[in-house]
Amino acid sequence: MTIDNKIKSFTLQELLVTIIITAIVAGMAFSVLNMVQKHMWSIQKHMTANTTLIQLEQSLWIELNRYPIAEYNSQQSVLKLKSEIDSVSYHFSNDYIIKAKDSFNIKLKSKAFYFNGHIANSGSIDALKLTLGKSPNEKTLFVYKRSDANQFIK
Repeated sequence: MTIDNKIKSFTLQELLVTIIITAIVAGMAFSVLNMVQKHMWSIQKHMTANTTLIQLEQSLWIELNRYPIAEYNSQQSVLKLKSEIDSVSYHFSNDYIIKAKDSFNIKLKSKAFYFNGHIANSGSIDALKLTLGKSPNEKTLFVYKRSDANQFIK
């Protein structure tokens, strides 16, 4: 009578191969996770920049059409929008634009102000063009005011 006392198990080589394959799969998973995180950070940065740009455009559009008087001072680099009751100012810098307690962190490449279709270096304006960013991602923001008789009266 023979008694078979063998216990079924994996060999050391089989366990090592399994561990190596598991390590390779885990390494690939972490690599993919890292790429996805970098991509998400890039999307978030792009989304933040676009949101800031949209907020600036909406703010300029609403206030340029709300206030009857719009004047630009090129020496101080300030756009002042006025009415009989209230006023608001936009201070332009190369790295940001400040409006009261709001600041728009936007790299400003160039700015141009217009009155009645002609470039206005200072004084009354009815439109403005801001060029933002660097060459490949350069964006242009153009905001204009609906014409009314008040802007022609001094």
